[in-house]
Amino acid sequence: LLSLRMFGLRVDLGLLLEPLGFIKVLEWIFSIFAFATCGGFQGETTLLVSCKGVVNKTVTAVFAYPFRLNTVMFSAPDPKRCGGTWTDFYLVGNFSSSAQFFVTLAVLVFLYCIAALVVYIGYMHVYQRNSKLPLTDLAITVIIAFLWLVSTSAWAKALTDIKITTGASIIQEVESCKAPGTTCVFASVTSMGTLNVSVVFGLLNMVLWGGNIWFVYKDTNLHNQTNKTQSS
Repeated sequence: LLSLRMFGLRVDLGLLLEPLGFIKVLEWIFSIFAFATCGGFQGETTLLVSCKGVVNKTVTAVFAYPFRLNTVMFSAPDPKRCGGTWTDFYLVGNFSSSAQFFVTLAVLVFLYCIAALVVYIGYMHVYQRNSKLPLTDLAITVIIAFLWLVSTSAWAKALTDIKITTGASIIQEVESCKAPGTTCVFASVTSMGTLNVSVVFGLLNMVLWGGNIWFVYKDTNLHNQTNKTQSS
């Protein structure tokens, strides 16, 4: 009932209900959430500045993926730059390497899952007959599981630093706020809940790919040789 023919090719959708295919679908979906929650983020951190001729003026620094915060600055509160005491302040840190590593991996995994699903549902007979394909799939699965561990760990650490850099402690770093007659109050920073979710999806992807190693391994000749040895 779950088999059909497309362009002369027999497509077996029933394989999507088996562990190998079902887990691959989950990996495909979770990779989408991973790069969407991280790569689509944009936020801002805001200060209230009072200085010569200015009272509680809002100054904002807007930051977004890939989080090169050292290129983001708070502009002057007024055209006179607080009577000449205000200098532009840039945020601290460049977290683009960790963020881009995480998002790039998620995109590549997304594309690989599509290719793997095409093979599973359309060319499973070729996959099972050619011993090199399952072994290649196994090697890629192990590598991706490891890369999810590394990229998620790096991104989680970078996210922690981003929260510190854009949080209330930023007041201590702005030299202009220390000028006589100038006061700065931290107002707000955009919630980073979606970035927290991206870390969670990174961990879920790591668990999925790690667990999938066993199901891919079962289709390799390594597993078949082990079974034959045990039978003998």
